[in-house]
Amino acid sequence: MAVERGFRVEQSPEAPPVELLEEARAAGRVPDVLIGGRLVGDGPLEDLELVDVTPGELAQLCEGRRLPRWVAAKNPLSGGFVRTKALMRSSELVTVCEEAACPNIGQCWSRGTATFMIAGSRCTRGCRFCNVTTARPLGPPDPDEPRRVAEAAAAMGLRFVVVTAVARDDLPDGGAAHFADVIAALRERLPDCGVEVLIPDLRGSWDALDAIIEAAPDVLNHNTETVPRLYSRVRPGARYERTLELLARSAAAGLTTKSGIMVGLGETLPEVRSVLADLAAVGCGPVTVGQYLRPSAAHLPVARYYAPAEYPAIAAAGRDLGLAHVEAGPLVRSSYEADRVAGEALAGV
Repeated sequence: MAVERGFRVEQSPEAPPVELLEEARAAGRVPDVLIGGRLVGDGPLEDLELVDVTPGELAQLCEGRRLPRWVAAKNPLSGGFVRTKALMRSSELVTVCEEAACPNIGQCWSRGTATFMIAGSRCTRGCRFCNVTTARPLGPPDPDEPRRVAEAAAAMGLRFVVVTAVARDDLPDGGAAHFADVIAALRERLPDCGVEVLIPDLRGSWDALDAIIEAAPDVLNHNTETVPRLYSRVRPGARYERTLELLARSAAAGLTTKSGIMVGLGETLPEVRSVLADLAAVGCGPVTVGQYLRPSAAHLPVARYYAPAEYPAIAAAGRDLGLAHVEAGPLVRSSYEADRVAGEALAGV
């Protein structure tokens, strides 16, 4: 039986009227709502998995004109933020924090953490959710970049480094050798530092994947991003089955293997559960789940904002399906608090 999400809310002056609820439900901004004992929606009630939302949260979701407060990130320009930005510019390094317009940039940079993006800032893919520039890359990866990444990580005093890259379909190995070089430079400069890599799918070149696996990162991450039904719309050029095979090969090689998905693109709850089951089946340990936020009017629109209470239910479902750790929340991203997430996955928290 396909169980869908439903909201349960107390009737109060803050709650939107039934007419507004019906309008918001018809527009896809909220699922079925049980309010004060009355079901607004098609039900049936026994087929709904209900989560409790507050009247204020429900009112924000019904408005549909602005970001709900729980996804309006605050980015304080602290001394740590300024120092991190200065270091990145002086080292001629790129971060995915900036290129992907991550909502956590203020929090992370203020703590002196960042995700390095190697192999340039131009991506050969045109994923419709991503803020990274799609264009022909400007030549091969810089051979001095691994050293600069390692030196910047040392200057920041990092104990756990996350490295990602644009898709480089113009290169025979998709940039795998460059990933391996960065891992090697980090190992040499910071032998006690943990290393996580967030890699593209390498167009399914398993020889290229082996080059990264042999470099022995502590965590290999590759994002699933969305449910299979939405792949052609969200990730043109990617294949769901290819993503699962990449993750399976990483897990079979003994690496802590991680993935992540976005919600709010039009997926259903059964589809999310099916993806979590697939990720568990191929050997993923940690998985991240976060709200899709539209970077610009040129990107895919948000189909629905998830209420805060929905994320613990998604995380619990993932754990029930066999995943070691599911980090789920409105502003969770692939490398969000990556050191803690990896540690909790290994501990089975």
